[in-house]
Order: sequence, then C-alpha cells, then structure tokens
Amino acid sequence: MKRRFHKYFPWLFVVGDLFVLLIGLTLVISLFRYFIGYPEVTAKLYGYFVFFWMVISVGRKDYKISRTSEIGYTLKQIPESLVWLVGLMSIFWIPSQEHPLGVFFLAGVAITLVIFLSVYRVGVHLSLKHYRALGKNYRNAVILGRTRSSSKLARVFNQRRDFGINFLGFYDNDDTDQINSRGQVSKFFEEIDNLDLDLIYLSEGLDAHVMKQVMNYADERYLKVKVIPHGNLQLEKNLSFSKYGEFFVINVNEIPLDGLLNRVLKRSFDIVFSLFVTVFILSWMIPLVGILIKMESKGPVFFIQDRNGVNNEVFRCLKFRSMTPNDYADTKQATKNDPRVTKIGAFLRKTSLDEMPQFLNVLFGDMSIVGPRPHTIPMNRNFQLQVEKYNSRHKIKPGITGLAQVRGYRGEIENLRQIRSRVRLDSFYIQNWSIWMDLSICFRTIGELAFNRENAY
Repeated sequence: MKRRFHKYFPWLFVVGDLFVLLIGLTLVISLFRYFIGYPEVTAKLYGYFVFFWMVISVGRKDYKISRTSEIGYTLKQIPESLVWLVGLMSIFWIPSQEHPLGVFFLAGVAITLVIFLSVYRVGVHLSLKHYRALGKNYRNAVILGRTRSSSKLARVFNQRRDFGINFLGFYDNDDTDQINSRGQVSKFFEEIDNLDLDLIYLSEGLDAHVMKQVMNYADERYLKVKVIPHGNLQLEKNLSFSKYGEFFVINVNEIPLDGLLNRVLKRSFDIVFSLFVTVFILSWMIPLVGILIKMESKGPVFFIQDRNGVNNEVFRCLKFRSMTPNDYADTKQATKNDPRVTKIGAFLRKTSLDEMPQFLNVLFGDMSIVGPRPHTIPMNRNFQLQVEKYNSRHKIKPGITGLAQVRGYRGEIENLRQIRSRVRLDSFYIQNWSIWMDLSICFRTIGELAFNRENAY
C-alpha cells in the first residue's frame, strides 16, 4: 500500500493541477473575450499552457508534499511556478503569433491561477495530512540511542500523527526496560530484516562505529538515515549547512534574510510600499499636519530621535511631533493622559499617524515596513541587562510595524513580561521570515489601527 501511494500520487496531483489550470484559464479567456474580444481561443493556446505547466510542475516536483511541511510551504510553491509559466508563455508565444498575449491577460491568468491553485493545493495538503493521521501512507521508523532530544522526537511522532511516521521504538544499551524499548543496539541488527523499515534515526552521541555500520546497511537497502542533533542544537530554528570542499558544518544561527534573494525581495517590497505612501500620502499629509502642529505649539514639525537599528547601529528615527518640547523625550515613555502630549498629538498618537514619517526612514534604508520596533537608546541599554537575547532583535532592520504589534504588544512597556513577549515574537519573526508573513502583518496592522486603538498613546 505504501509503495502504490508513492507511485500514483504524483500523477493524480499533476492531473488535478492541470484540471484546475484549465478551469482558471477558460474563465480568464471567457471574461476577456466577453469584455474586450481578446484573446482568440485556439487549441494551440491551451496546448502551450498545458505543456509548459506539465514541464514546470513535474520538473519542480510541486507534488512532493513533505511529511513535515506546513501549508505555507505549499502556498510558496505556487507563485514560483507561475513566474516560470508566465515567463515561458511570454517567450515562446509572442514570436509565433500575430497578436501576442497582452500583459493584462497574463496578469489576469496569474492572479486567477494563484487563487484556484491555492484552494486546490491547500485542499490536497490538508487531505494528505488527514489521510496520514488515519494511519495510511505511513513510514516505519526506529531510533537508535535514547537521549533527551530523541525522546522529544518520539513524542512528536506520537502527537503529530499527520506526519505519517509509525514509530516502532528505541534501541539503546542502557534502557532495555523502559517504555518503547526494543532492546539493546546489537538486537537492532538481528531484527532489522524483519522490521520493514523506512527511516532510521540516530542519536548524535551514538558510538561512531555503530553509526557507520547502520549507514552502510541503509545504503545497501535504500533506507533513509537521519541524525538527531544534540540538545544544544535544538534551538527552535532552521538549521542549514555550509560546505568547505568535502567538509560540512552546521550554521546554527542563520536566518532567512541572510539569503540574497530574500533580502532583495524584502527591500523591493519596502521601496515600492514606502514610495507609494510618500508620493500619494506624505506629499500632502506633511504640510497639513505640519500646519496643525505649528498652530498649537511652538517647536519643530518632526520629532527626530536616535534609535538603535540593524546591528545596533544608531539612526535618526522620524515622527510627527506629538508633545510640547521637553527635556524627557528620550528617557521617559509616553503614558496614558501624559500632560506633555498636545491635542493634535493625542489624535496623531491614537491613530498612529505620528509614525507616518518613518516611511521616509524606510526609503532611506534605515528601517523596513515590517520588523522589530526600534526603541530609544536608553531603553535599549536597560533592556539588554534585563532580557535574555534582547540584542538578537537587531539582526535585521527595525520596522514601522511588527509581529509583536499585531499580537497586542503596542504602546507603553509597563513590565518585563511585556518586553520579554515582544522579544520572543520578534525572534520568531526573524527566524521564520517570509514575504507572506510581511503581507499578513501589514493587513493585520490595518485591522489593529481601525479597531484597536486603546494601547496607542
């Protein structure tokens, strides 16, 4: 049963993909023909789309849904494949036709297929997880060597049935009487031919001779062998590897934004977003708000404050001035009913409009749209002494909004629990960044600004 599923599932997945593709393509063509009489429908057009999608989907192995992958990974594959599809259609269709496909048509196809394929593939992903949770399409696994880390992994197998890992037990020389124990390691080599194994997990502290013996056996029988890192490497982050000739090392603190492509993608998003806001909103907001600020109190329009940015480098953070000029702006947080706050300042703070000039900081490259919120230098010095791993939030550029802010941690920091929660959420964002997370946080920020202003003062 296990082998049949592995054999037929990829083809069922690709056929379903093609069916969804044809439905989406037909819908777009029908709409374009109804409203503007374009494009001309031919079998050749469908043939190009079907052929290229087959090549892309099979070539990229989109059908490979890992047992441990989450829905986000499945969704990430769709736009990447569609970029290839639109690119190939643009290259091969245009030279062969009198009326080449227009940009709007290809954009319509891409948007429609993102929606249709997302629904289909997420449905397949969830169905596959449910199927595995029922005990189907499973893989038999054993663990050699019982340690704290390997025991945690065994619990994961038992709790996450949707992974489809049927854990058979431990082989260890010191705990033959414990739960899930199958005996000593030597017994593993006696029973291995009768276990119908698929996966072998080795604890890192296992004897080197035993590890080599297991790997040699597995290579001959096409079994997968995985090493469980020592507890010190179980850092709740994605590990990656660097290769120096034939030598591999583990990168224990690499983050997604260490990758050039991810940095370019995030910076491009920042530039486009902040440029749009600057041209269409700040161009009239700055003069208007500036006049209102000046009418109420003397002082500058902008409040410029040194804050710590990426790698703890100091930059000048811009805000609309919301207080009367005072000597405590850098050391004392704004509090509820703060007498320093002006009337126009109270409105700006309640609506978070006082933060709008920071889109200029984004354009200048000091900040990002999404990231850990920057704190004042005195606050940073204080929190570094009180909160473990506080400085890790400075691995990336600070943001106008962030994961902590949309999870309820906005406004005044009243106790250490709040800043510790912020640091944990900032750390999670840094370790798991994706452009989809940025977009999600942006949308949730709009919701926070519209419906939850109680912490903004």
